[in-house]
Amino acid sequence: MRLFLKFSLCLPLAVLLASCTVSQPPATGARYGHDVYGHRPGPKGFRTVIIDAGHGGKDSGAVSPITRQKEKDLALDTAKRTARALGSDFKVMLMRRDDSFIDLDERVIRADRSGAAILISLHYNSGPAKCCGPETYFWRVDSHGLATRLQQAMARVCPSGDSSRGLVRRRVRLTRNPQIPCVLLECGYLSNPAESRLVSDANYRQKLATAIAAAIRTQSAAGDAGTGPLPRPINSPPSRPTDAKE
Repeated sequence: MRLFLKFSLCLPLAVLLASCTVSQPPATGARYGHDVYGHRPGPKGFRTVIIDAGHGGKDSGAVSPITRQKEKDLALDTAKRTARALGSDFKVMLMRRDDSFIDLDERVIRADRSGAAILISLHYNSGPAKCCGPETYFWRVDSHGLATRLQQAMARVCPSGDSSRGLVRRRVRLTRNPQIPCVLLECGYLSNPAESRLVSDANYRQKLATAIAAAIRTQSAAGDAGTGPLPRPINSPPSRPTDAKE
């Protein structure tokens, strides 16, 4: 994913920041709407899911040196498969349905037009050839449980071993700026020869999509139960284009 900074080191994920007690009780259903900082428990009972296929149009994202497949195409395919896997139980909104370019800030604006929704942004990674495995980025407190479930679900599907960073708390525009729970998924490394060949298989992408959809269903049914303590709130400003390259 070229639009987002690729980590050049494949280090074990550092211990999450100290947990805290969040005063707000879990909200459910339509009451779970917008919040600027997201210092609250994760969503439960939501029925609207926004799926954002990363990149698109003039922005191809990462390109596999092995299969020559482009991240933008793989992300869109995975987004559509995830939408189908969620079925009629959820109102699913695709950020893009074709090979079109949407600016990051415009993606945030579109996400914030929703009410009681979550945002899942799908990508494929690039880095040193030895790196492999899925990664999940989150920033908001209310996105931690969802991010944990999604990372665990993808890791169970991935057979290629895992030298990725795993679950990462990182402030970028699609993890900080939306006013709804939001996570960014890196579904695998296109720069890793074995994993690049793996994600080129439509059957494997279907397994990933099914796992992602199952994690979303579990979060809607159970909220944060079983996902560990919440991270501490951080009152950081929105991410801007002038920040370090995303």
